[in-house]
Amino acid sequence: MRIEDLNWMDVETYLKNEDRLILIVGATEQHGYLSLVSDVRIPQALADAAAQQTGVLVAPPLNFGSSPYFLAYPGTFSLRISTLLDAIEDLVRSAYGQGFRRILLLNGHGGNDGARARLAELASQMPDLHLAWYSWWVAHSVLNVAEKHQIKPSHANWLEAFPFNVVSELPDEDKNPPFVPGILGAKRARLVYGDGSFGGKYQVGADIMQELFDAALQDVLTLLEFDS
Repeated sequence: MRIEDLNWMDVETYLKNEDRLILIVGATEQHGYLSLVSDVRIPQALADAAAQQTGVLVAPPLNFGSSPYFLAYPGTFSLRISTLLDAIEDLVRSAYGQGFRRILLLNGHGGNDGARARLAELASQMPDLHLAWYSWWVAHSVLNVAEKHQIKPSHANWLEAFPFNVVSELPDEDKNPPFVPGILGAKRARLVYGDGSFGGKYQVGADIMQELFDAALQDVLTLLEFDS
């Protein structure tokens, strides 16, 4: 159930019996041959699937994250990390003020991970606020799928090539992972990464992608129980 499909009175009614919320933290950045909003589409798909099973409300996604290293790729839009942290804090505080007490942040982008420290500060200030943060691509369950099939996961390769993310024809051949000489600025990053993929297979079978999605979805459903 998405907030965009409700009015404010519907949300008020929801809050009488439920205090959970899914908040998607994404990014708009290059993903090789995949959608520029891959980091929004994947957590959105997970959120929608989880909401179908649980009835938990899904907030509109934060579509922009911290991606300064990809700014030489047209279509990438990046927030300063300070702006991102403030935006996430403001969204959480807004939700808290309305009565949401259990908030799962579904993160789609590695550059956003710095927000976890800010969220820890909020959790300390608001003892009755329960937060969870899930970056799906580094979850043990997801990495186990990759290991099982002996394929290396990485940025803009098969790992993110869900059908809803593929916006152009994918190469058949594998890409050799580039050598990365330390922390890269935007122009040098484009020289190093070329088409934007970090290497490996560009695509795998639909059965593997479904297995991957199901593993991440189970994690999300578990986190929504807020047992810890």
